Amino acid sequence: MTETELYKSLGMLTKSKERWEENITFVASLLSSESTKILAKALWLLGEMGLAFPLSVKDIVPSIAAFRDSAEPLLRERAVNALGRIGRDRYESIAPYWADLFCFAHDKESGVRLAFIWASENIATNTPDPYRDHLPVFAELLCDSDDRVRMEAPEIFRVLGKRRPEFVKPYIDRLRTIAESDINRVVRIHCLGAIKASSL
Repeated sequence: MTETELYKSLGMLTKSKERWEENITFVASLLSSESTKILAKALWLLGEMGLAFPLSVKDIVPSIAAFRDSAEPLLRERAVNALGRIGRDRYESIAPYWADLFCFAHDKESGVRLAFIWASENIATNTPDPYRDHLPVFAELLCDSDDRVRMEAPEIFRVLGKRRPEFVKPYIDRLRTIAESDINRVVRIHCLGAIKASSL
């Protein structure tokens, strides 16, 4: 099967959720591919499969996590995102790698920093407590140089604000200042959303 055919096959599998569990081993086997395109697609799909079937991907998590060290930004991004998706339903599976995810808050590539925030939102949805002492990292990202990162950063405060408002209270003034001053409208809206979630 050519790279194009394989990528198309993965695209079709993505849309066929009823076939996911039986194909986890196949998709995992593609993590040995030499194609960045195939690796990126496989990592993304394993993350989605892991959200749906967390126990079935448990043994594959170390192989996914290994791509955090890739020199290719897209693969770092996809690995971090996959760990977040898997960790949303089963934190225990990604717990050995959780602390290391925070180094990606300072990745030179904005897409990887964005993936770190997404992953954190996913994990914090059902497992908020580990984030208690880590909000300063996300507070820094509120002032990131990249618009997409700044738009997403308030969302972790919103997620945590719904579940553990006491975590977010110390940052309300900062969120309010950004909501009143950031040049990006979405950033302002998301900061207001985080404030509201923490006040409910």
